Amino acid sequence: MEVAPGQAGAAGGGGASELITGIGELRTCDPLEEGRVLRDAAVVIEGGRIAWLGAAASAPDADTCTDLGGRAVLPGWVDSHSHLVFAGDRSAEFEARMAGQAYVAGGISVTMDATRAASDEELRSLVRQRVDEAVAGGTTYLETKTGYGLDVDQEARAARIAAESVDEVTYLGAHLVPPASDGSPGDAEAYVDLVCGPMLEAVAPHAQWADVFCETGAFTVEQSARVLEACRDAGLGLRVHGNQLGESGGVMLAVEIGAASVDHCNHLSDADLEALAASETVATVLPACDLSTRAPLAPARQLLDAGATLAIASNCNPGTSYTSSVSFCVATAVLQMGLSIDEAVTAATWGGARALRRETTDPDGSLAVGSLRVGHRADLHVLDAPAAIHLAYRPGMPLTHAVWRAGTRVR
Repeated sequence: MEVAPGQAGAAGGGGASELITGIGELRTCDPLEEGRVLRDAAVVIEGGRIAWLGAAASAPDADTCTDLGGRAVLPGWVDSHSHLVFAGDRSAEFEARMAGQAYVAGGISVTMDATRAASDEELRSLVRQRVDEAVAGGTTYLETKTGYGLDVDQEARAARIAAESVDEVTYLGAHLVPPASDGSPGDAEAYVDLVCGPMLEAVAPHAQWADVFCETGAFTVEQSARVLEACRDAGLGLRVHGNQLGESGGVMLAVEIGAASVDHCNHLSDADLEALAASETVATVLPACDLSTRAPLAPARQLLDAGATLAIASNCNPGTSYTSSVSFCVATAVLQMGLSIDEAVTAATWGGARALRRETTDPDGSLAVGSLRVGHRADLHVLDAPAAIHLAYRPGMPLTHAVWRAGTRVR
């Protein structure tokens, strides 16, 4: 890699400019642009943003120049669904599942006990470690959820700790009804009252989103609607865990209430597909979770063919998807879910950004993520390969060569 002086300010904007050249393949993942795959391309970064991109032969001068030697560049992954604030280990549960035991939602309570027992500093260290792992794999924008504390103080603590390390925090107090103090099943209605009242009040200052696990063994459609309505009234955006174990009604609830995304989507009726296609709700699929639970892979091909907006996310969590590798999820989407490399990469970048409503510049001045476009945040994922297809062509290989986040090289 070579760095040489250039002409300061050539690309416009404030701060030093950097010309990144030697790009064999550049994928912008911008659905508003026709030519989303450029060959022999270059990018200029300035002030944390994309200041210019196009053919390398036409690139302007900049203060510094980085030559990537023919490698591929795509936007950083936007992971719109993860659960990073946890302690403990559930490998025994995973091993039992691989031996044939069915997945049920109740395993969350095991993580709840371990997370409650961890100190603040232990949780901070664990979250930072997991964020570092995600960044090392090309993730540059990351959402994570509460949901393993399941009482007022623990959920508020999880949100505060998450907010120190991730870009977007989601309140998931409605992850599971925790057991009573004597170990008997908890009172679902009383717990929903708590989630909609004191717990919401404690968590809301630290979160941007609210989510609910609308599923058999977790929360009914009616209970889920109560939670979402209360959270919307508190100013939080809405998300839904839906249709993971069956046609739970979560997809229809998400569409009807105007949620930004509904995640999992393994079991969809024709009506669900039609509703998603006609709505602004993003269908987020979680391939690593499907493999880990031996569930039917979510019908990503059908969702796209129906006209729905698709996102791919890691669902990193201790019970059903203990990986933050979005590259692995993209490879799975191509190899097993019927997506092209362009569709899969776009779903894991622009699709994730759309699921977080960060695909365009917000009115408050936040910079768009998930696509490479002039004015957008400069989040770049450089592959140690000449083209993005190598993510599926060489599955499981450590192909992340370099990462820029908001214009700064972080790997």
